[in-house]
Amino acid sequence: MKCCPSVSLPLCLLPFSLLAVACHDGSDLVGSADPAPIQASRSVLPPAALVPVFLGNGTADIWAYLTDDLVTPQDPVNLVFTGHADPREIRDALLALSGDRSPVFPAVFPFTCTWSDAIGGLMAGFGAEAGWGGTAVQLQCGEYGPIRFHLRLVKLGAFTLGNGHFEVVIPGTTDHQVLSWELAEQLVTFDMARSGLLGATPGDAGAINAAPSHRSIPAVIYNGLPVDLKAVIGGPLGTVTSDVGIATNGHPTVFLLAGQAAPATPAAGQHFTLEFNQVIPKPFCATAPPPGDFLLVRGPVVLDQQVSTRPGGEYRKIFRADGELTAIPINPATGEPVGAPFMVKVSEYQDSQAGDEGGQVSGLQHQQLIGPAPAGPGQLLIQLDVTPEKLPRFDRKVICQ
Repeated sequence: MKCCPSVSLPLCLLPFSLLAVACHDGSDLVGSADPAPIQASRSVLPPAALVPVFLGNGTADIWAYLTDDLVTPQDPVNLVFTGHADPREIRDALLALSGDRSPVFPAVFPFTCTWSDAIGGLMAGFGAEAGWGGTAVQLQCGEYGPIRFHLRLVKLGAFTLGNGHFEVVIPGTTDHQVLSWELAEQLVTFDMARSGLLGATPGDAGAINAAPSHRSIPAVIYNGLPVDLKAVIGGPLGTVTSDVGIATNGHPTVFLLAGQAAPATPAAGQHFTLEFNQVIPKPFCATAPPPGDFLLVRGPVVLDQQVSTRPGGEYRKIFRADGELTAIPINPATGEPVGAPFMVKVSEYQDSQAGDEGGQVSGLQHQQLIGPAPAGPGQLLIQLDVTPEKLPRFDRKVICQ
């Protein structure tokens, strides 16, 4: 396995028109072009058929993906935990590990990363018996940027589903682009073995989701990656003219956890500022058909996350993000302004809780365009609420004036 150089990704080589494509693994504070409208979704069942997943001593019917809107199969389930499978215990086990993974993984960044609580977009998973559950526990190996391993966990009764992925921050944004499902699955498998909690050799859950790939890396992003990083994720080494599929074999790894990790040390909060500086399609209230209505958006976005654990085992995470940005309408072909600057306010609030009953998540995103027509005004509101044993809710509302 070749390794990528230490934090030296030439991300500045990516073209200014990068966000002409939708990429939103993390907090999508300033989104890409308006997706198909989903005004409200309150479903008891996911939109696709359930599949049986093999748990070693039986099977369970699940939806094979995690979703951020209760409809879209966003991230494939590639990890299944049984036994002492509470996400809080998995978190305790991973946070206790060092970054030494030699000789299986190269002793260089990012393979020397350590685990911590992650900032990331909220998602949900579904099981036939437990219903919907939220990804209250999210972990990262590495930092928010430039690259990291990201793990989401959702408890569904007696077992936990997870998705792990390897991702890169899209330059000049608060968003991530997934590069690999398989590499993260391999890293988590190795680290669960290191935890000493496995009661059996990791197994195969069977073919339950898309293969040989699910979702893709836009060519404009892929061509900006260093060759060593392309090699690490098993992609073509040269320049590509079309999007590159994110490889997956469709077979999650199953873990039987026979032991229980010691409680992790109190979590440290995260507070930092990212400078948004990108050309993006107008995220909503567009007045021209694609590829019209492009904006150069600039300004600071402040991210803050605090995690607390209680003696009874309850885990809670509060995340906030706020920014007041300047948007300039431009011609994407020339980069020249075609309108007056106006203000964009963005904010996000998340409340995630994990207890014995499972994961509860609640999130609200608000984007506001403040300016005269045709640039604005307009508002976008996105809300997701998932609580065990209750009907989930997703709402997306656009107000254009």
